[in-house]
Amino acid sequence: MSQFIISNELLYKSFIIGAKQVISEKNGLNSINVFPVPDGDTGTNLASMMNAIIERSKLGSNPKETLQSIADAAIIGARGNSGIIFASYISGLSDALHQEMIDLDTWITLTKKAYEAAYHSINTPVEGTMITVMRAWMNALSEFKKATTEAIDLLIQSYEYVKDELARTPEYLKVLKDNHVVDAGAKGFVHFIEGFIKAFRGEDIVIEVHEAVEELHVDHLEDSQFRFCTEALLRGNQLDMDHIRTSLSTFGDSLVVAGNERTLRVHIHTDHPDQVFAFLDGFGQIQEQKVDDMKRQFEAANHRKYPIALVTDSIADLPTELVDHYQIHQYPITLHMNHSEYLDKVTIQSSRFYELMDSLEIYPTSSQPNGKSLENFFSFLTTYYKDILVITVSKEMSGTYQAFVDAAVKFPKANIHVINSKQNSGAEGLLVLKAAKMIEDGLPLDKIVAKIESMTAKAKILVSVKTIKYMVRSGRLTRLSGTIVSLMHLKPVISIDEEGKGIIMMKTLSTHKADQKIFDHIKDIQNRYGIESYAIVHANANDRASFYASSLEGLLGEKPTYIMDISTVVAMNAGIGTVAVAYIRKDLT
Repeated sequence: MSQFIISNELLYKSFIIGAKQVISEKNGLNSINVFPVPDGDTGTNLASMMNAIIERSKLGSNPKETLQSIADAAIIGARGNSGIIFASYISGLSDALHQEMIDLDTWITLTKKAYEAAYHSINTPVEGTMITVMRAWMNALSEFKKATTEAIDLLIQSYEYVKDELARTPEYLKVLKDNHVVDAGAKGFVHFIEGFIKAFRGEDIVIEVHEAVEELHVDHLEDSQFRFCTEALLRGNQLDMDHIRTSLSTFGDSLVVAGNERTLRVHIHTDHPDQVFAFLDGFGQIQEQKVDDMKRQFEAANHRKYPIALVTDSIADLPTELVDHYQIHQYPITLHMNHSEYLDKVTIQSSRFYELMDSLEIYPTSSQPNGKSLENFFSFLTTYYKDILVITVSKEMSGTYQAFVDAAVKFPKANIHVINSKQNSGAEGLLVLKAAKMIEDGLPLDKIVAKIESMTAKAKILVSVKTIKYMVRSGRLTRLSGTIVSLMHLKPVISIDEEGKGIIMMKTLSTHKADQKIFDHIKDIQNRYGIESYAIVHANANDRASFYASSLEGLLGEKPTYIMDISTVVAMNAGIGTVAVAYIRKDLT
């Protein structure tokens, strides 16, 4: 038998080409993703991890360094149930490697340790999934080494055996059998082995994402299934993986915890991501959070109401029932607090933030969306939509608009249009709702874009701030300006100008007078133009919001479109007790 040796260079090349193979099959893997949830993103998640390996890993001076670099990249880039299990497999390979030379027996031992690490990372392992074909690969290498005389023949025969095991996955899981598909995660692992073997043949791959051969349509999500696929990268010292896994098992299912005592990647399906992150916050710094709404993903993959995907950020205040009805994809803004990261409206709710905001030594900050995360987001959406409309918070207030624009450029085959709302909070929410209704009415994307862009000047928000101390702490007002306003006992009304910049629109001597000035403004707009729609948003100020609702209903003759608590990011700047009216005036033309 020709000598089976994996050199340092071949090891690195094998992983890179295996990664390219998986990325090329992303759409096909998405199209058959029905387990554990039919949310159509297994290919996207595996591709994210493989891209991280390609971009972050380095060829080390020896196999141990190389494999450690690959494992670190995999943990950082891991997404989804299958992605984190795969990352745990690679970490198992790395942790078990101690020799300078990788011969056949060493490689078989490594695959055994890798399988054990992957299996151990899963709270409730299920046969018929990726874990099954990982074990098949390990067993095949061990068995076929007795029968073949050539290294490449050993790999090919083992690969064929693993493909047969992949074909048998529907025998283990009824949901696969009912939908006439194999497990998507398992197939992703087999594609990796396919690319891995190509490296041994001296071949390479040019990444070209193939179109899905077919698209499944699953009827419904089970009522027992949790809504949010929740993930975090946790960094700390002496992290106890087993303790964290056991404790998290009460929060949901599909739990996977992979990594080491310094860095852990956590994955869980839950209805309460905020509770999961409140728990994790006690162990270390939470970084690179990801929470996917599996209900929305399921709808995109199987039950799209509309041909256009409507996207906005979490600063757009719009009730969950309307977001769900119109299948709006709401991307969460990141909030930095207590040395950890949180996702607005997802891993932290306004109610918890209100409890913490007065005791924080370092006031929280927000940041624009992560570029790689947005690419993953668009990677999923473009699998199912050709037309995507994004409406963002004012670009004068945040880098969110530009982040979406930059990410959209990387998907030239999709028709992605990004609109700067020049608004925030309820005003942004009303514009998103207007776009949703036009999509429901069947208008083409170009007409919707033109209409929304013209309406940004007709939308407005007027904010009555109870105290300006939060605006000073967040940096929205300079400390000097805040001191002057406080000394004069002013109660400002905040708004947004035509360019999308925050302004002090009115200065009053009491909250009552601020309320009255806002009502007078609304009355004037109603008389001059007419109010098409309006909403009331607030920061833990239900009584004031109810007062505004009754006052404006009497003034306008109709109830607000909605009343809701504002996003955590907006609350951070406005502060507790704030109430605001957002509206879109009618078009006289």
